Amino acid sequence: MIPNLMIDGERLWGTLMETAQFGATAKGGVKRLTLSAEDKQVRDWFVEQATALGCTITIDEVGNVFARRPGKDPSLAPIAMGSHLDTQPTGGKFDGILGVLGALEVMRTLHAAGYETNAPIEVVDWANEEGSRFSPAMLASGVFAGVFTRDYAWEAKDRDGVAYADALRGIGYLGKETPGAHPLTAYFELHIEQGPILEAEGETIGVLTGVQGMRWYDVTVTGQDAHTGATPMRLRKDALVGASLVIAGIEAIAAAHAPDAVASVGTVEVKPQSRNVVPGEVTFTVDLRHPDEAVIDQMEAEFRALLASVLEPRGLGWTESVFWNSPAVRFDPRLVDCVERAAAKGGYARRRMVSGAGHDAVYLSRVAPTTMIFVPCEGGVSHNEYEDATPADCAAGAQVLLDAVLDFDASLARR
Repeated sequence: MIPNLMIDGERLWGTLMETAQFGATAKGGVKRLTLSAEDKQVRDWFVEQATALGCTITIDEVGNVFARRPGKDPSLAPIAMGSHLDTQPTGGKFDGILGVLGALEVMRTLHAAGYETNAPIEVVDWANEEGSRFSPAMLASGVFAGVFTRDYAWEAKDRDGVAYADALRGIGYLGKETPGAHPLTAYFELHIEQGPILEAEGETIGVLTGVQGMRWYDVTVTGQDAHTGATPMRLRKDALVGASLVIAGIEAIAAAHAPDAVASVGTVEVKPQSRNVVPGEVTFTVDLRHPDEAVIDQMEAEFRALLASVLEPRGLGWTESVFWNSPAVRFDPRLVDCVERAAAKGGYARRRMVSGAGHDAVYLSRVAPTTMIFVPCEGGVSHNEYEDATPADCAAGAQVLLDAVLDFDASLARR
């Protein structure tokens, strides 16, 4: 029989506001770069809170922190909940940390009720999810899942040349456990949506079925630097005009695969950057995303055909390479159903959806049954100091997290 336990929404909101002071900015946001002094502050706070609930703390060699509450059956691997405590340089109060504090609230609720789960329950803080200090993003969960090696993470350096391992050691969170030597029965992650869909449709809970595939490309278009006054239009090899036509075509590719496809050009660098010189070289980045890997394959083929069709007739050369490829993820149907039932139990308006952004759950899905829960954020704004969410929505997300975890845990009872 699954108990009817209720989280304390006011307590959850209080912890969100309290932890927002670690790295608080003048505009009401948070700057808490991974492995910084502010990150140490919030980590120390988290460890203290979890220890007070009787949790056992484990830290691995890339700084992931695990707080475990025992269950009835010690032979079962834990059910984990979590997200990240680090932020963007101009981040908000909810991105990442809602998932950790929502999970901590679940743990507090279980502790207050004296409820014993079948499996152990864990709250996890995944290190360096944002990737704003050390690249790439989701680094430590990637090491945990075997996507990156421990040494790859240790050797990553920030803009000041500080190595990841040295930064970990500096704040006292260079743990001893081998990353990944920590099996999980399941993983649930609560997060703000970071997009406008739930708010626009008046829904409280996003039941996540997966994360869309993402591919990033670097493109360089080469033409010929030339004097703008002395070079006739018909004899120019203007790399910027060629690149501009490609960029417009990339938007058209996404439109052709509506409504789920998205595509963006995020950076453009023009050389030689002179007012009276025809640009001879342009470098830009491309981001293609879709929930279906086969559609991304098609979009990629169309993108490459676009390069040739636009640039060759203009006498322009180009290079193109894949910078990052994150395949589409489909979450575990059993866990998705647990979230669906939990949302229905709470009477929350909900919809099934796919995440447009990457999360630690992307890598966790490679090593454990995984799913996510979304709640709205105001205007869909995130990675921004004005990021906001309501106390009611945060509480709803934590309640669904609790009920979904208990639902899944009940399925583990020995028959």
